[in-house]
Amino acid sequence: MAGAKRLHWPRRGSLMIWPRVRARRIYPRIRTWSDTEQNRLVGFIGYKVGMTHAMYRDNNQNSPTKNQNIFMPITIVECPPIKPFSLRFYKKTSSGFNLVSELFSQSLDKNLFKIKNPKSKETQDFDELKLVVYSQPKLTGFGKKNPDLLEIKICGKTKEEKLKLGKELLNKDIRINEVFKENQVIDIHAVSKGKGFQGTVKRFGVKIRQHKSEKTKRGVGTLGPWTPKKVRFSVAQPGKMGYHTRTELNKQILKIGSKPEEVNPKGGFVNYGLVRNEYILIKGSIPGHNKRPIVLTDAVRPIKPMPGEIVSVSLESKQ
Repeated sequence: MAGAKRLHWPRRGSLMIWPRVRARRIYPRIRTWSDTEQNRLVGFIGYKVGMTHAMYRDNNQNSPTKNQNIFMPITIVECPPIKPFSLRFYKKTSSGFNLVSELFSQSLDKNLFKIKNPKSKETQDFDELKLVVYSQPKLTGFGKKNPDLLEIKICGKTKEEKLKLGKELLNKDIRINEVFKENQVIDIHAVSKGKGFQGTVKRFGVKIRQHKSEKTKRGVGTLGPWTPKKVRFSVAQPGKMGYHTRTELNKQILKIGSKPEEVNPKGGFVNYGLVRNEYILIKGSIPGHNKRPIVLTDAVRPIKPMPGEIVSVSLESKQ
């Protein structure tokens, strides 16, 4: 009917991710790893520095901006070397992968972990091999001392190749350029920013009601029907917001650098300071607050990266 008042709208707030639970720890747990036949490690852990922008030369011949310098927002992740802790052997059973043995590194940091005389045991009967590594935040400048422990999968064609690589990595530092390369597409795993207790409008984006509304303006008009006598989970209500484990797929590594002076702005990065170790530049934004651990893994569903190269990075102060 022409001129009739619209009575229905799309619901406010996404129900794609449920339940809306907060993360258990400050760095994420990886549940899915890529399966490649290349004999190498498929993950790394770094620390988010912040965002800036760069001029990027577009080498895509099918792009409207081909052979031109374009403005591109980038995120800087500092990647100090990671150290191996142990090599874990898993056997596949009807209830999943079970840990059958563990081989510890001989060059652990002193007083780092409260493990006295760890008993190493190696086995040849395993289905999956993972390397337990820990980060070195003491090499950065933001003051964190305690390392972050993470399991990273070792890929390869055969068990012998995996075991040989695992033993080689067990007693040496691992650098970012040994795991990833420039213009590679990776997945980013991180814990998003915590917003605290927030209202209905900010948490779900519901429409603000008119000023003559009963009880409240910044809330929903009804919590549901009289029958059944309960409030459904899908009703937008106030509550804690943020600090969720999130994964962003197919983020491109634009550059892997070892000279911090090429990216450090005047006065350092806000809420972080200066970059002191190797770093990577990632196209676009990633979840998490500055100083937060970021887990980088091989892309599970990779796409073709954007061809090009970085011309310059902004060094202006972010203050």
